[in-house]
Amino acid sequence: MPALEDEVKQLIIDALQLEDMTVADIDTDAPLFGGGLGLDSIDALELGVAIHKRYRVQFSADSADTTKHFASVRTLAALIDSARGTGA
Repeated sequence: MPALEDEVKQLIIDALQLEDMTVADIDTDAPLFGGGLGLDSIDALELGVAIHKRYRVQFSADSADTTKHFASVRTLAALIDSARGTGA
């Protein structure tokens, strides 16, 4: 799934306009919020919309699972992989 993880990293960079970052700069297991990339709730919304547009994955704002899925690039990639029906 490394290719999908790299796709998710590039999507994060593009959707959030992180022009000074590259795919290599984003740690697959680092938290997306708080200490890792330091994303905020607006970033989460923008990223959720970008993921929905690209991969047709639905999120629920009040679901505890959504928070778990947005924990890291790896967890987002696992969700997308599972939604595609190719879950490893």
